[in-house]
Amino acid sequence: MDPLIAAASVVAAALAVGLGAIGPGIGQGNAAGQAVEGIARQPEAEGKIRGTLLLSLAFMEALTIYGLVVSLVLLFANPFAG
Repeated sequence: MDPLIAAASVVAAALAVGLGAIGPGIGQGNAAGQAVEGIARQPEAEGKIRGTLLLSLAFMEALTIYGLVVSLVLLFANPFAG
């Protein structure tokens, strides 16, 4: 493999994981904060809020896993390697 392609693949993999985790990380923090605020305002709705929060956190985490998959493909099954 060309050293330039290998270096670019490592940098791209790092960016895929790093940038792929920023958005969901911010979103998860915001969602958790709003859920705590909602539970504090209406304690009787805790079950519904918690269920919705966990479902939305799972969807946000899937976005991070997609970034991980892209980085693993770039590192181990590099489509650009000749």
